[in-house]
Amino acid sequence: MAENEERVMFLCTHSVDNPEVAAIPFVMAAAALAMDVQATIVLQADGVYLAKKGFLETMPKPGGFNPFPKLMSDFLELGGELKVCVPCIKDRNIEESDLIEQAELTAAGRLIEGALKANAVFTY
Repeated sequence: MAENEERVMFLCTHSVDNPEVAAIPFVMAAAALAMDVQATIVLQADGVYLAKKGFLETMPKPGGFNPFPKLMSDFLELGGELKVCVPCIKDRNIEESDLIEQAELTAAGRLIEGALKANAVFTY
């Protein structure tokens, strides 16, 4: 990745508690990727459930957006990076082996490094 490449980061803190809000980072990130902007989604708090194997299939359809399995597959196929908060999964008794293959674990220091390199950071 070139050092001057445009980057955007989306923090997602919701899942089944607010499906519409949980979907927005995936929609926005896919749009960024389609514009050749590198996009990262960081799942924190209840958002970490979105990276749990089989969980997306249980999510209600998020308002006017595509179903969650489609949102996730589009994001990943376009080259998006999916990061998952380690303390958040530990607090929810989710093991690393419970996560989808594309999920990368992260914690505060790495998240700050990524945010500092991003041109914009959005929180949902």
